[in-house]
Amino acid sequence: MSNAAGRFAPSPSADLHIGNLRTAVLAWLFARSTGRRFLVRVEDLDDRTFPEIGRRQVADLAAVGLTWDEPVEWQTTHEDRYDAVIDQLAGEGLLYECYCSRKDIAQAPRAPHAPQGAYPGTCRDLTDDERAARRRETGRPPAMRLRTDTFVYTVNDVLHGPYTGIVDDFVVRRGDGVPAYNLAVVVDDAASGIDQVVRGDDLLPSSPRQAYLARLLGHPEPTYAHVPLVLNEDGARLAKRDGAVTLAEIGVERAFAQITESLGRPATTMDELLARFDPDQLPRHPWIYRPV
Repeated sequence: MSNAAGRFAPSPSADLHIGNLRTAVLAWLFARSTGRRFLVRVEDLDDRTFPEIGRRQVADLAAVGLTWDEPVEWQTTHEDRYDAVIDQLAGEGLLYECYCSRKDIAQAPRAPHAPQGAYPGTCRDLTDDERAARRRETGRPPAMRLRTDTFVYTVNDVLHGPYTGIVDDFVVRRGDGVPAYNLAVVVDDAASGIDQVVRGDDLLPSSPRQAYLARLLGHPEPTYAHVPLVLNEDGARLAKRDGAVTLAEIGVERAFAQITESLGRPATTMDELLARFDPDQLPRHPWIYRPV
């Protein structure tokens, strides 16, 4: 497994909270326990992300004891990588312009066999004249969508088993020119040799699209493990309003103890936690976090 890798890939829009850190710890444990390298990638393509937050995120990962095998990657240093793949897909006739707003998509009629939530294909077969008309009507650059050949795709998840989800004509480049998440993550994982993806189970529905695209580009589908989220006492996703949730607020020692206890494997170091790690014994339900 020397060339294989797992990873943690935060978006630097806010400081990591203890739920993010718990997922990062699990990603590290899955990778190290299977003989894989472990990598960190900061997903900073979006204009709502900030370099200083990314640097704090990386520092927090190191503070709780995570180690990685290559320098941290920042997506904004690899934009040519995404452009090359988008050009490849366009050259193969697999992309088309889309002028739909979210409101347009929500109100559009759907074919009887199309799953709920799938893009209805409004712009898929526009003529050149129709595209020009839509461009004049909207006054905005189009997004680029992938022309897929299925509505659903099945992936196998270590914790969830087979999962079948929507694979519609999803966006690969937004109207503002930014590569979409579903494309960037696949391209980055393939470029870095990442074949194991451990992340929160809120991202499970995105995995069929990403696995489909990986296969389309000739890359192996990664092994997925979508781990339970950390929720507040009301059962909602953990957020800043829930009190002391970041590493700076909780403290490194206490935060690490809380994370290991939540996994049912109390430990004082990452090596000690790794020695006790058994993915089959992981909790399958969300961890309800109660601030210190």
